[in-house]
Amino acid sequence: MKPIIGITTDVDENEKHVLNNTYVNAVIQAGGVPIIIPVGATKEVKQYATLLDGLLLTGGDDIDPTLFGEEPHQKLGEVKPSRDQIEINLFEEVLLLNKPILGICRGLQIMNIALGGDMYQDIYAQKKEDLLQHDQKVSTTHASHFVQVEQGTLLATISEAHQIKVNSCHHQAVRHVPEPLIISGRANDGIIEAIESITHPFVLGVQWHPEGLARVDDHVSKRIFKTFIQKSKEVGK
Repeated sequence: MKPIIGITTDVDENEKHVLNNTYVNAVIQAGGVPIIIPVGATKEVKQYATLLDGLLLTGGDDIDPTLFGEEPHQKLGEVKPSRDQIEINLFEEVLLLNKPILGICRGLQIMNIALGGDMYQDIYAQKKEDLLQHDQKVSTTHASHFVQVEQGTLLATISEAHQIKVNSCHHQAVRHVPEPLIISGRANDGIIEAIESITHPFVLGVQWHPEGLARVDDHVSKRIFKTFIQKSKEVGK
């Protein structure tokens, strides 16, 4: 049986659920069966967590900074409190069941905040160092900057590399990373690009969008999804 993968969604200004189809395609191509989880289904979180073999937390808008004890910065973008709530609750429930979790962009940030970490609301306003362009002006099928991979990590095992090239579509980034998470990848300007758990079989967050690069057969991106789906399949046996 193929593993069942829950994929989180967003809601636009017209109250319509939206999800980039690249997430769905990446899961299908890697061998999973996607289930779309709507914003607002907070009361059903435990049932979803039981049903799923793996959870994919997708990218999207900014996160409410009051969740990590801060007031909103001037450069904070649009937030969706209802989405924040269901994704944090889902993450916590799936984590308790020790099932695989993959967080992409915003999804990585949700993972970090759910475990007690925090983040930069806007890296360009809140960091003094000269930074790379982290919100690239080209399609997500293009890899625009490098990430240095920490050896001995899950990301290193997946990528089989010391350095990988990724795409980039964000202005926020995680700052303090709490246990049991560790940093497994950084951009050359120091921005955290990947985190993972050292106490769970597969809990990985990446700041870039591997679902976009998988469209052009990027080796590392496809291996991220393949490994995620394989670990989820083991849960479903």
